[in-house]
Amino acid sequence: MKNLLWILCILMVQHGLSAQDLETLINLGLENNPEIKKYNLQYEIANEKVNEVNTIPNTEISYGYFVSEPETRTGAQKMKFSLKQMIPWFGSITARENYVNSLSDAKFEEIAVAQRKLIVAISNAYYNMYSLRSKDRVLEENINLMGVYETLALNSVETGKASAVSVLRLQMRKNDLIALKKVLYQQYLSQQAALNSLLNRDIAMTITLIDDLPIPDNDFDIVESDLQMHPELLKYDKLYASVVESEVLNQKEKSPMIGFGIDYIPVEKRPDMDFSDNGKDILMPMVSLSIPIFNKKYKSSSKQNELRQLEIDAQKQSQFNKLQQLMDEAVNERLASRISYQTQVKNLEQAKNAETILVKSYESGTIDFNDVLDIQELQLKFQMGLIDAVRNYYRQTTMINYLSK
Repeated sequence: MKNLLWILCILMVQHGLSAQDLETLINLGLENNPEIKKYNLQYEIANEKVNEVNTIPNTEISYGYFVSEPETRTGAQKMKFSLKQMIPWFGSITARENYVNSLSDAKFEEIAVAQRKLIVAISNAYYNMYSLRSKDRVLEENINLMGVYETLALNSVETGKASAVSVLRLQMRKNDLIALKKVLYQQYLSQQAALNSLLNRDIAMTITLIDDLPIPDNDFDIVESDLQMHPELLKYDKLYASVVESEVLNQKEKSPMIGFGIDYIPVEKRPDMDFSDNGKDILMPMVSLSIPIFNKKYKSSSKQNELRQLEIDAQKQSQFNKLQQLMDEAVNERLASRISYQTQVKNLEQAKNAETILVKSYESGTIDFNDVLDIQELQLKFQMGLIDAVRNYYRQTTMINYLSK
């Protein structure tokens, strides 16, 4: 997890950004998110199970009272006390501990997966908010620009160089932009609430975003072998190891169990006789073996473990294929975002040149406000496309980080 945060920080430094805001939010999420806490608790529970299995079977203590007292040569037997302790075969307890520890290791990888997924969710919500705020600023600029064009159109109407229809069309366009701005604000609040929810805090808390998010000149290198070390795949390695330990435990459990015990029977003296063993209590040490002679359970468990290993191998390969596909898609989508960004930059430059020409046309008295609307719509489209390209670039970079070591 430290490696992942380190990659994220290095990435943002390379991009010339102030990464502190996003990094702080990620750290808050890792500390407070209930989903992460859930996995941490599950890991602690799995660790605690080591103490549960590090025990021997319960000691058996029994007491019996003879309703009909058996008479023996040495006297009558009234009751019987028994003490018995079964002990697992050598190495059985260690095998149980190893098995439980292997399950705990698999749980630890689930924490790493959950942390990475949380970082992706926080980062994507952050980039969505950045995109919406940037679009809001662009709309504000365009609304103000529509106001300027509206004033120019009114002046042209007074001089007979434009019709009132041109003014109305500019006003309707301005109204559309104002409405869109309000919609984007609601979407922004929704994303802010989602991000605060991931941080497990009041959804209305204000989140401060960075001012600028440029696309870097070069992308960082991707090492193909990093995918093999992804915790989603390491989890299957740990599960495979747990099946191996399960089979070791199975072999131990089919071994005999040794039991040690003692019986004590108090004997009452015979009043009618006098000899050395009269009333002598009985003390009988015992040794026993518990042998699974006719039990097919352990053979079946071995077969199940063998099949389980094959299943885990198949699951790991399937998950690797999915992650590899996600990596390929993320790399290609990031490249597509860079291409789109570069295209929108060129288009914006040309749209601004066209806008400059329109302004000069107004000065010469030949402005066509239909052209004004067309250029404004194109310029807004390019500005929005530019923002989307930046957002998509960083979302795909976040996915690449998720898939990398």
